[in-house]
Amino acid sequence: MQYPQPIAKLIEGFTYLPGIGPKTATRLAFHILDMKEDDVLSFAKALVHAKRDLTYCTRCHHITDTDPCYVCEDMKRDQTTICVVQEVRDLIAMEKMREYTGLYHVLHGAISPMDGIGPEDIKVVELIKRLQEDDNKQEVIIATNPTIEGEATAMYISRLLKPTGIKVTRLAHGLPVGGDLEYADEMTLSKAIEGRREI
Repeated sequence: MQYPQPIAKLIEGFTYLPGIGPKTATRLAFHILDMKEDDVLSFAKALVHAKRDLTYCTRCHHITDTDPCYVCEDMKRDQTTICVVQEVRDLIAMEKMREYTGLYHVLHGAISPMDGIGPEDIKVVELIKRLQEDDNKQEVIIATNPTIEGEATAMYISRLLKPTGIKVTRLAHGLPVGGDLEYADEMTLSKAIEGRREI
């Protein structure tokens, strides 16, 4: 059965989202049709504003509506430590813990030769440049995910930073291997930060 074009395009739009298959996309599209028009317009505006008004911090590459972001702008934070994470969602997970008070650097991915992703495809060069421009950094905590790609990225960054004399640590493996930081609970993240080790 063919749907009218407006609903077919809406269903197709939902299938672009990760984890949304045709059945879920159809259910979401029909849910939108059942919503009040004001709610649909509000939802559409939220999508447009998120796309238009958000950018990435030029220092740490966190998603933000101001540049620099609220983390980089906060001078009360420990300016000598940078925690390197793979994705923005990982930074937000770390912030929920409320124990880490240093700065961040978001890589926007991990090294994965199988997927054709090398160091030049993520924000490694920007991290090195940032460390070279600011000589008060004493520790870099590598908080990439405990996956093969995350470990490869951690080792690569560690090797690059060893000659600089900056202390390089890795989150302790209280995190499940193969898991993602964004799904870890606050206690697990807290223990991982406490038990970080030099690599």
